[in-house]
Amino acid sequence: MPKTAASAESLHGFEPYKEKKGEEYMNEKQQEHFRNLLLAWKSELMAEVDRTVSHMKDEAANFPDPADRASQEEEFSLELRTRDRERKLIKKIDATLELIDQEDYGFCEACGVEIGIRRLEARPTATLCVDCKTLAEIKEKQISG
Repeated sequence: MPKTAASAESLHGFEPYKEKKGEEYMNEKQQEHFRNLLLAWKSELMAEVDRTVSHMKDEAANFPDPADRASQEEEFSLELRTRDRERKLIKKIDATLELIDQEDYGFCEACGVEIGIRRLEARPTATLCVDCKTLAEIKEKQISG
């Protein structure tokens, strides 16, 4: 995920979807909008993976100073941890694209209500409506203490 807390618009170069009055929820146009948004996001993440691989190949050095070696290993470790999180996000994006193909995208997997265009713009991989997500977070806090 990019390091700034920017909107989906600036992250992926897409204008937020503007609903028309009386428009059916999750129609073909909306599905296509989110498919393109998700594909662009996935493409950005894949480009980051490629950059990391080439960076690690180019920058890998066997420093004689243990402190320099440790610094480089820590830098690589942080980069790899970030890429691992992005790898998991790519899997989530793929699962979301599958939901679009099955025409199940945009509906809460817990209660079945519409998730909403604005929430999906903010988090295109969302699978829960705001209410179900809130309840899930409360339960998680109660379990973890």
